[in-house]
Amino acid sequence: MNQLAMWIASVTGLTIETSLNLTYTVAILFVLWAARPLVLRIVWRKTDDARTRYEWRRTSGYIAATLGILLVGRIWLKGFQSLAVYAGLFSAGIAIALKDLVANAAAWLLIVSRRPFVVGDRIQIGEFSGDVIDIRFLQFSLMEVGNWVDADQSTGRILHIPNGMILSAPLANYSHGFRYIWNEIPVLVTFESNWRKAKEILQEIATAHDDEKSKRAEKTVKEASKRFMISYSTFTPKVYTAVRDSGVLLTIRYLCRPRRRRGTEEAIWEDVLDRFSAAPDIDFAYPTRRFYNGPDKVPEP
Repeated sequence: MNQLAMWIASVTGLTIETSLNLTYTVAILFVLWAARPLVLRIVWRKTDDARTRYEWRRTSGYIAATLGILLVGRIWLKGFQSLAVYAGLFSAGIAIALKDLVANAAAWLLIVSRRPFVVGDRIQIGEFSGDVIDIRFLQFSLMEVGNWVDADQSTGRILHIPNGMILSAPLANYSHGFRYIWNEIPVLVTFESNWRKAKEILQEIATAHDDEKSKRAEKTVKEASKRFMISYSTFTPKVYTAVRDSGVLLTIRYLCRPRRRRGTEEAIWEDVLDRFSAAPDIDFAYPTRRFYNGPDKVPEP
């Protein structure tokens, strides 16, 4: 190292001490740069699980970056033996010059410590919704759902959102806590239809598609109540009745997984169409216009 530092000093005109620091810096960065792919290659051979690979790739990157900053910092700032002093001066300078980056870094600490969401969760933050596919030091990435696509299905776009947004925008997590969402399907029948029979049919269909989700949901609520103030008294599907301008509105309310909303809705609607087509006294309602002509008035003599 000393000979290499002397050669660099002779070529560049730098001092011996500066050349030696530069040599050690390059050596440290090279070792960290070479060690990380080696570790990842070993992990890749040991497992095919995508989540495990992702966690190793992300964690190894954080470890390499942290070690690089600490080791290189102690080389160039030998006078600052106290890590607290070094970190304080470094963070103060960064906070003044790069306010947004500091906010993103602080939000990253909140994400990894409090874990408001993890990779694989479906979330909505502000106007953006999607499945979390990556979490980095300054931003996280979502596979977008919704937007111009119905029923919360993927659009195929990847959204890169700065971490600092979680400090200022409302965040909704579909996957943590309750793990289920309430979905509603409105069915409108005419006033002339046998709406009580229609309601019984809808209740039978909703119950048949429940598939014990209500029991599993009740169990998850008990687990989530240890962290959140969540209380539900009813988990079974229910059909509600209301009156609208064009007919009687029967609304099916049931539990489903966030990613299964469109599939469950399709299956329920297919059963509704089959059952209603076999019932001659039930008709779907739609906006109509009616005219009433009263009896002609006979003029008095």
